[in-house]
Amino acid sequence: METVTLKEISQRLTGRTSPWQEPIAIQSVSTDSRAIEPGCLFIALEGERFDGHDYIDMAFAKGAAAVVARQKRAYSREEVLYVQDTQRALMELGGLYRDKFNLHMVGVTGSVGKTTTKDMIACVLSSQYETLKTPGNWNNEIGLPKTLLQLTPRHQAAVIEMGMTHAGEIVHLARITRPQAAVITSIGVSHIENLGSRTNILRAKLEITEGLSKGGALILNVDNDLLQTVRSRDFTVIGYAIENEDAQVRAVSLSERDSGTAFTICWQGGEYPAWIPCRGEHNVLDALAAFAVGVQFGITPQQAAKALSAYEPSGMRQNIVEHGGFTVVEDCYNASPDSMAAALRTLASMECGAKRIAVLGDMLELGDFSRQAHCQIGELAAESGVDLLLGYGPDSAAMVQAAQAAGCKAIHFEGKEELFQELCRQLAPGDIVWVKASRGMKLEEIIERLYKER
Repeated sequence: METVTLKEISQRLTGRTSPWQEPIAIQSVSTDSRAIEPGCLFIALEGERFDGHDYIDMAFAKGAAAVVARQKRAYSREEVLYVQDTQRALMELGGLYRDKFNLHMVGVTGSVGKTTTKDMIACVLSSQYETLKTPGNWNNEIGLPKTLLQLTPRHQAAVIEMGMTHAGEIVHLARITRPQAAVITSIGVSHIENLGSRTNILRAKLEITEGLSKGGALILNVDNDLLQTVRSRDFTVIGYAIENEDAQVRAVSLSERDSGTAFTICWQGGEYPAWIPCRGEHNVLDALAAFAVGVQFGITPQQAAKALSAYEPSGMRQNIVEHGGFTVVEDCYNASPDSMAAALRTLASMECGAKRIAVLGDMLELGDFSRQAHCQIGELAAESGVDLLLGYGPDSAAMVQAAQAAGCKAIHFEGKEELFQELCRQLAPGDIVWVKASRGMKLEEIIERLYKER
């Protein structure tokens, strides 16, 4: 982090200059008192299980230069900036710091595919620019400003992922990020429990335009029924698609082989061959978004298409692992009806020497739509030719029942131990096992045990 003065920070957070006459230089920012170093600004966040104010004196003892706090207590030092909301202060600080840099900035949101798209965009931009990207799942009101605070003068581009659970959240993220290009990957049903309808989800995702530069690129997946309706006079709308022939960026001639997908990108009358080291049309769509961002920021179409081959899946997003004579697809990072359906279609397309086994857990935060969504996935599992469906979690009971009714062999489990034992009994050489659920179901525990015991 580049040095910022406490005077600048005070002006941004409180509207007043620093009350201390001696200049105080801030060289890093932390919300964790265990990570304090000399010259650090400690921000006392308040959560359900902790209160950062309890650790302010510890932060000072470790060398914190100053503290941002809401609660007025008798602290060991006086270098405390008082604000009404320390979490909002962290956001404002991220915005202050972002404003110091002139670089290619991209914002990414959507119901599914955000992280893969973010990683693919970073892959393309990194072929020409020093690029910062959101680490892990730092896509909320705490993680996003922390990401912005990692910017340095060497960075020429940044790709910032923006998540949400309620309306009104992305607008704040977008305003401090100030992207010149914004990508919306899809409008599905994730968080419909909080937002009520897909139309409301669309409105919430479009909040990203509140921070988008006038004339900036709004890059949309126009194979999505709602995104293809978006029009704008303020921004350059660029659609990408596989099916929609009106899209400016389109993939044709898709061919899946081994662990990758080859395709041709059509853009402004030209055709550019591309390959990504993952399977499935949903990943091709993410690659098209990355291509569109690249050419918007001055990368040649040839280079943007070629750069996609260097993409590496992160976390547990469709990592394909050969183990013990069978194949495991690690896809436990998250799940929604759209991503679950994409997984089943991709599983059906994979060459398999024996059985296709889907180990699927609950899709969370679907509210009243949950039973219907789980039933639809069960029916799709049967239609996709899954040989065995093992379901885990209370909501997955409906998925298993629907799969059974459609003629698919399916078993429901309330515990992971029983599921694991049945999976071990069923596994044979040549099988493909696809493991997927919402993050809270922690199905990676099944995979980790499988590697240890089989």
